[in-house]
Amino acid sequence: QVQLVESGGGSVQAGGSLTLSCAGSEYTYGVYCMAWFRQAPGKEREGVARISYSQLTHYVDSVKGRFTISQDNAKRTMYLQMDSLKPEDTAMYYCAQVRCRTWNVTYWGQGTQVTVSS
Repeated sequence: QVQLVESGGGSVQAGGSLTLSCAGSEYTYGVYCMAWFRQAPGKEREGVARISYSQLTHYVDSVKGRFTISQDNAKRTMYLQMDSLKPEDTAMYYCAQVRCRTWNVTYWGQGTQVTVSS
């Protein structure tokens, strides 16, 4: 059973930065592909960024140039560095294990809240 635990959420003013972390169980990193999703109130959950076991990354247009996904296999941890945050980035953020090159999730984390005020 894969376990994923997010941390690092919080409240920040527009233009600020936050770094989210996702700690995973032993066989998560270096083998599978991982991703960050978010869900704003009243909206569907959407994929934001994903990373393969070979460190290839993919971002949705709304976060390109502002967010950076990375992973440290030795620490079994994935990160989402979020810069130049906007109020529309306010959402619950989830990490997930995904099927490579897709947004199809096999395991979810429990989520961490990010709130950006104007």
